[in-house]
Amino acid sequence: MLPFDTLIAFFGIAVLLALTPGPDNLFVLMQSAIWGRKAGMFVVLGLCTGLLGHTAAVAVGLAAVFAASPMAFTALKLAGAAYLAYLAWQILRAPVGGDAGSRPEPMKPGALYRRGIVMNLTNPKVLLFFFAFLPQFTSPALGSVGVQTMQLGAVFMVSTLLVFGAIAFFSGAFGELLQRSATAKRWLNRIAALVFVGLALRLATATR
Repeated sequence: MLPFDTLIAFFGIAVLLALTPGPDNLFVLMQSAIWGRKAGMFVVLGLCTGLLGHTAAVAVGLAAVFAASPMAFTALKLAGAAYLAYLAWQILRAPVGGDAGSRPEPMKPGALYRRGIVMNLTNPKVLLFFFAFLPQFTSPALGSVGVQTMQLGAVFMVSTLLVFGAIAFFSGAFGELLQRSATAKRWLNRIAALVFVGLALRLATATR
């Protein structure tokens, strides 16, 4: 069991990292602006579930495989980039008609949740970051390193849930204002698609 002061220090660092602009919080921002706060929260829950997968991979040593294999790293990042490009295409094709103040036809919660999971799990940079970051807070003298790693992952998930949840709430509220105009909706979709394309290019060109 990790000491309480270690967990608190790790939580503070995790909050700062979650606040740093990156693919995941930009993803939450745009999804919430388009689909609303509730939808954004399902995306956040999916992203947090993806973090659980990364944590488990570090705990069992799978992350070491991706750290040592350029082919595995490349395959995962290209899959993630292709998924982001697909989302951009979907957004551009989305209709913008309807009554003023109305949002697009809402996606099912399960689809939004899965979208968050896929977004997170197909980003090898997160996996490699966890592989390098989490072990710094563990110690064999405190017991099972695998258990300690899972504890740290849980703390990181809580910090991510709080920060990304706040992003979903406020961007969802801002999105409601933009939904009052068909022109604003169209531009919101274009900006979101551009952001996703940018994220796809960034991921596709990422290096270890």
